[in-house]
Amino acid sequence: MDANKKKELWRAAKFTLFSISAGLIEILSFTLFNELLHLPYWLSYLIALVLSVLWNFTLNRKFTFQSAANVPIAMLKVAGYYAVFTPLSTLLEHLLAGQLGWNEYLVTGINMLLNFVTEFLFQRFVVYRDSIDTAKK
Repeated sequence: MDANKKKELWRAAKFTLFSISAGLIEILSFTLFNELLHLPYWLSYLIALVLSVLWNFTLNRKFTFQSAANVPIAMLKVAGYYAVFTPLSTLLEHLLAGQLGWNEYLVTGINMLLNFVTEFLFQRFVVYRDSIDTAKK
């Protein structure tokens, strides 16, 4: 395997590990807001999503993509992604868990998986496309 493939595999592995940690933050905070504070389901999901996004963005920018790109611009691009993903995933949560009665945690897990795949592709090929490995080490 050539060096570029190894580097990209390691990048994907780091993104996966950071996404797992963000997923833990999301599910734990979702549980706190949904089960203990009894916030509305959609609000619990939305707050948990925002917390996990901030965590994931920060770690992946620094360690996965090692980007020196302008932080506010990178954040705006990620915000654009979430401007599309969040309403769609919230609607999916409402439809599947709220109207069809699916288990809330199963639906949250489905959304987390969709988020994982699409966000990696978006960050790799849109947000950090031209700035990967540009940060000083």
